[in-house]
Amino acid sequence: KTKRPGEHEELVPPQPSKGHVGNCTHPHNPANASPSCSLCPAGNPAPACRGNTLRMLARQAATRLARVAQHAHVKCAAPSSCMAAAVAALHPTLLPLSARYARARGPSGGSQLVVRSPVAGGQPRGMCAAATDLGEREVMEYDVVIIGAGPAGLSAAIRLKQRAAEQGKEVSVCVLEKGAEVGLHMLSGNVFEPHALDELIPDWQAKGAPLETAAKEDSFFFLTGPTAGTRIPSILLPKSLDNHGNYIISLGALAKWLAEQAEELGVEIYPGFAADEVLYTPEGHVAGVATKDAGMGKDGTPKETFARGMELRARQTLFAEGCRGSCSEEVIAKFNLREGKDMQTYGLGMKEVWEIPEENHKAGLIQHSVGWPLDSQTYGGSFVYHMAPNKVLVGFVVGLDYKNPYISPYQEFQRWKTNPHVAKHLEGGTCISYGARALNEGGLQAIPKLSFPGGTLLGCAAGFVNVPKIKGTHTAMKSGMIAAEQVFLALEEQSAEEWIGSGAELSALAPVEVTGYQTAMEASWVWKELTQVRNVHPSFHWGLYAGLIYSGIALHLTGGAEPWTFRNHSKGDHTTTEPAAKHTDIEYPKADGVLTFDVLTNLARAGVSHADQPSHLKIKPELTDWPANKSVQEFAGPEGRFCPAKVYEWHKDEKGDPLLVINAQNCVHCKTCDIKTPGNYINWTVPEGGGGPAYQGM
Repeated sequence: KTKRPGEHEELVPPQPSKGHVGNCTHPHNPANASPSCSLCPAGNPAPACRGNTLRMLARQAATRLARVAQHAHVKCAAPSSCMAAAVAALHPTLLPLSARYARARGPSGGSQLVVRSPVAGGQPRGMCAAATDLGEREVMEYDVVIIGAGPAGLSAAIRLKQRAAEQGKEVSVCVLEKGAEVGLHMLSGNVFEPHALDELIPDWQAKGAPLETAAKEDSFFFLTGPTAGTRIPSILLPKSLDNHGNYIISLGALAKWLAEQAEELGVEIYPGFAADEVLYTPEGHVAGVATKDAGMGKDGTPKETFARGMELRARQTLFAEGCRGSCSEEVIAKFNLREGKDMQTYGLGMKEVWEIPEENHKAGLIQHSVGWPLDSQTYGGSFVYHMAPNKVLVGFVVGLDYKNPYISPYQEFQRWKTNPHVAKHLEGGTCISYGARALNEGGLQAIPKLSFPGGTLLGCAAGFVNVPKIKGTHTAMKSGMIAAEQVFLALEEQSAEEWIGSGAELSALAPVEVTGYQTAMEASWVWKELTQVRNVHPSFHWGLYAGLIYSGIALHLTGGAEPWTFRNHSKGDHTTTEPAAKHTDIEYPKADGVLTFDVLTNLARAGVSHADQPSHLKIKPELTDWPANKSVQEFAGPEGRFCPAKVYEWHKDEKGDPLLVINAQNCVHCKTCDIKTPGNYINWTVPEGGGGPAYQGM
């Protein structure tokens, strides 16, 4: 579609996820096909729905009312305006919810909403919040706050509760998730190795974990052209590509199941709340996070639906946002955690889910490939997985350290599907879902220091992906489990009166650094696994053929025992893009609408939806001249090609000069622009919680 330059047209209409009913975009709406959300006061229409916010406030209200009744804290001086009373009175459905939560948690069980001073700066906060004061934020305190309800974060939450139960203690744990539901932002291949799950929940089969398609047949192809390819004999493949004992899964489904296990143990999980700001003590230690304000108009002024973000403070804050998380990157920079480490390097992974006729389906089939359509100097690979009952998962990864600015990873993905070795798996099928996500490829050399005062990095926020093995979920889960063990030990060293569950004041204790996490990780099977393959990905900097030869030697013969370690010399993937003058424009074939699709057609399958709000994709103030003067002039505007969601478009203004249009509403949160824009001029920040993709079956 076309639009006038500067207009931010909704290129893709909002797609409700399967958990939504009627016109309500809030997943907890209990009404049956109601055009409004029954959790909203006065039956507000869906665009004004703050149901999930009210859900959190109801829990706060229950905690407040219970503590006021028991004189555990200062009574509210203005009960008529107190949010505790106001929230409970908003709608009849909230009152029983508050009462149930108060009974279930009791006066010492979970989070506390108490009178506290600000973490750093500002005015003291009381129990009442004036709606007209945008500077006022509600405060909740926990022993541990975890950012991200993915496999790493949820594994950490579960292990914390398990350890607390073993020791007869009560530890309060909160998990924030920016997706409207747990799992909606999850995207991965995924051939899952259950090693960590066996350790975390040994009876996972009896508890109904969604691991239903066992791996049965492995194959690996070297594609040499549009219609050609050679299968590599199994005897030549490394043991790491033997998937016997693994499962083809939906990572989103696994995350939902893990969330259920966590909630049964007493973990509080809040989907639809995006961690937007890291909180620090006056000494500069991490003290928690604040969620993003909701209900801001595009002009930056509050709408009628405005709701202030909340502060969630904690003894320890665990960052499990996934690859290139904004809060994680902030603490990495603040505490200089990459000192002495290689710069992280990334890949862009794109995936489609197809349904095919059952007679063509082979549950458990796994096929990987390298080569065409990428040139020998561009790192990448692909997969085809058959998942029961009749789904085929196809995906394509392009290393973002590629040089040619004319490469479109999305178009390379579409072109790859036309090779007969791939196309035969999709014959007679229908594409039902699409998504994209950046992933870490830097390996062991790029893992930053894992701890800092008040927090730790987990999973893909740190970069525990085994790239040659094409897996990272098992290592992410184990990192979360090890972090939980070490955090619990640190909490145990405090007296019982110092725990949040006992009513202790958080500001009375300085956040500690859990240094044991780094030591324990380096002694784990995760570290051993990554050490063995540390030289594989860097060897591909010599090109595809040299990389394959060296990888064969390293994986078959030396097993990681080489006395040397190759370095990732990149200063960032944005620095590897070469001027357009060194390359020739690539003319990609037009989509046929059957096997291949244009971006916007596929984007509709991602369920992307963002509320009317300011753009979360921000040009850095010091680099405002880069888009028009450097990116388009020197590099031919590569952001218009590398984005897999058509967020960035180049137009001409009334003077004929280049004008960058940012369609932020199309964003699938892949973070590629934060990684690959020339000069690194884009800063990806979180949009309002609940927005973004709504992946199904990913």
